[in-house]
Amino acid sequence: MNIFVAKLNYETEENDLRELFEGFGEVDSVKIIMDKFTGNSKGFGFVEMPNDDEANNAIRDLNEQEFDGRTIVVKKARPKESNSGGGGGGWSGGGGGNRRY
Repeated sequence: MNIFVAKLNYETEENDLRELFEGFGEVDSVKIIMDKFTGNSKGFGFVEMPNDDEANNAIRDLNEQEFDGRTIVVKKARPKESNSGGGGGGWSGGGGGNRRY
């Protein structure tokens, strides 16, 4: 199960998060999301646990608990939305007249 962890201390490292979740069972992977420009933590990440029962226990027991000086939010991650199919979004360059790029 993929678990979303938010409101992390910006100093928390992946090994710290791994140790926290390993208290509930096997952890396949841990990823704290970093800002690509500054290299600093964005304060959230993901933990992958292969056993759903262990993952659900971790979610239940860790959500809204203090970790590294912050009250964290822990919940099942939503599936990543695909970019296929209609919709749009983003900038559509129409109009504009005399712009130089």
